[in-house]
Amino acid sequence: MLVFLRILFLIVAVAIAGYGLISNNFDFQPFMILALGLSKLVMGLQEFKESKKRQGWLMMIVFGFALFVSIRGLMLF
Repeated sequence: MLVFLRILFLIVAVAIAGYGLISNNFDFQPFMILALGLSKLVMGLQEFKESKKRQGWLMMIVFGFALFVSIRGLMLF
């Protein structure tokens, strides 16, 4: 289940990035950052499941930063 969610979030992020590059419309960039952050959240949960706590906490910190950046980008939108 976690692998499916991680792949889904990464596909969404790549699709939004591809759309932005093709159309030169970067209005959806906060959503791309949010999708990448959610994939890091899932990766962090996988690391905790494998008892790799240091990598898991690092992924959680990256998720928190990506969440902050995406919310900040949506507020400026």
